Amino acid sequence: MNNQHLRVKAIAAEAGQIALRHFRDASALEVDSKGPLDLVTAADREVEGFICAELSRAFPQDGIFGEEGSTIKGTSGRTWVIDPIDGTFNFVRGSQHWGVSIGLFEQGRPVFGVVNAPACGEIFAGGNDLPAELNGKPLQPLPAFRRDHAAIGIGIHPKIPADRGIAIFNEVIADLKLAYRVTGSSVTSLIDIAKGSVDGYVGLGIPSWDILGMLPCLEQLGVRTTIDWQKSGLDSDLAFACGSGAMLDVLGRMTQLR
Repeated sequence: MNNQHLRVKAIAAEAGQIALRHFRDASALEVDSKGPLDLVTAADREVEGFICAELSRAFPQDGIFGEEGSTIKGTSGRTWVIDPIDGTFNFVRGSQHWGVSIGLFEQGRPVFGVVNAPACGEIFAGGNDLPAELNGKPLQPLPAFRRDHAAIGIGIHPKIPADRGIAIFNEVIADLKLAYRVTGSSVTSLIDIAKGSVDGYVGLGIPSWDILGMLPCLEQLGVRTTIDWQKSGLDSDLAFACGSGAMLDVLGRMTQLR
């Protein structure tokens, strides 16, 4: 493992500890709203500030793009995409389904990422020259896809109109006849794919920072997405599916993702 991987994993680990301290005292946490059911806390801002400072120190030529407004252009052509706490609503409500996400975007695609789910004691990493791992140990290959008990995660951003969100569930349940899971956190749903709990994920209105940390790890496990990064920039709201080739063959029929 090269020094870059080690450094980013160390940053994610420390960032997770900062977030965890706030999580354990959530009743005293300052909570603001960016929109309906879209929360931001002092923990989000502190964690993003820490990650931004550490990445700038470690990789001064690189750009940074963070959920809470951190933006550095950079000169290297590489951009670190940060979600300090994906699943802030869960975080505020005391659920463990949240994570610190750091992903590297280079040459038009995600190439490396680290996700720390500190409330669960799990750090995932993977990407170029780094096989998918959990807490430093290789992740097991994904189970073979079985259509008769396939399950997917679903993520719908609060800004998506209710009728379109309902249409997604209608397609999954009535048309595709799939089991589904809703965690309230894109990064947690992607973790569920890595652990074999679900076979895929569909997201509607999802920002890039929610998924950039986990996608390179999943790619190492053979998971693909329908995202065309040449057409969808880092500031796009994404409508996409991800999973194995067999899962994408099933999800490709969903009209709401076209």
